[in-house]
Amino acid sequence: MTTDDRDDWQRRRRHAVTVHAEAEERRRAAEVSRARAMVADFVRRARERGLPTEPLVARAYTGHGRYRTGLRGWYLKADKSIAVAEDGSFYLLGVPASLRARFAGVTLQPDDPPLVVGQGGRDGESIPLATLLERRLAKD
Repeated sequence: MTTDDRDDWQRRRRHAVTVHAEAEERRRAAEVSRARAMVADFVRRARERGLPTEPLVARAYTGHGRYRTGLRGWYLKADKSIAVAEDGSFYLLGVPASLRARFAGVTLQPDDPPLVVGQGGRDGESIPLATLLERRLAKD
């Protein structure tokens, strides 16, 4: 293989990787947009039905420790690991353990909601976001 052939191959390969990455980013953005619309619809319907909100509490990844967040909303899973705040933000409520946070609480950043919660996790742990939202609406 000549230097020109190698350079051409590397250039084509870089281009293919870039095109693939851009397509993946567009797919992900579309997925997040659809999921955000579903969450917004959930909030609207929850308010219409008078579903009460409650203080959202984060838990340490280790399972030992609960931390105030200053947020109110609706838990989507029985283990209270995922929630939607009153403003429609989606939260994964796991945080690193922290002695300081035990007293001061934690400030969470909203997460991009996935269309399938737990995808890539252990068998049986993934569930469509739409199913979680509908179950929560039906709960009360």
